[in-house]
Amino acid sequence: MAIPLPLELVAASTGACLVLGLLRDGGVSAAADEDRIGVVGLPAPMPVNRWLSAYFTNPGWPQSVGLLLLRLAVGAMMIHHGQDKIADPASFATNYVAALHLPFPLLMAYAAGYAEIFGSWLLIFGLLTPLGALAIAGTMSVAAYHHIITSGFNIYVLELVVLYLGGSFALLLLGPGRISFDAGMAATVFTSNSESVENEPVMTRPATVTIQSR
Repeated sequence: MAIPLPLELVAASTGACLVLGLLRDGGVSAAADEDRIGVVGLPAPMPVNRWLSAYFTNPGWPQSVGLLLLRLAVGAMMIHHGQDKIADPASFATNYVAALHLPFPLLMAYAAGYAEIFGSWLLIFGLLTPLGALAIAGTMSVAAYHHIITSGFNIYVLELVVLYLGGSFALLLLGPGRISFDAGMAATVFTSNSESVENEPVMTRPATVTIQSR
């Protein structure tokens, strides 16, 4: 049985409010991020950490609001496709998976349905966003291939799949934005790492003095 759309939007709004509370309680702001994570001040301990901190926390607030709207739009709409697959996996396996000549059609149907459901919720809450975006991008890539081999490059068949595919890849490349659980956790993790590096004792070599004889 599909969950009504208003209930999903309420859940998404509640998740966004929880994220805002998490960020506020953690004292995360644009200026604080620059000072603590190393965008302007203290550098992150490793290049990978610096890239991850920028990926999760660097976008400004207007861009983060746009990313939040994109996450909610893709997640709230895509979750219905996953519910339809789980509601009748045998029909999906027969009509879609079997046409692709993939092994274990019924198992693939369940995998696609749960990937879309869990991936949608991860996008809505901004939690493990890259995994959620990859899950949806993977299923939409297979769907696009199926539509191409069965209907050709029919824009009326491909348009919805391409929109979901583009949105999920955009979130994968741009990150979830500041209004997400990922941003709150990343700020805490990379701040603690930076503080530990700052508090490490600095090893200095003794100075050498050269005496020249006249």
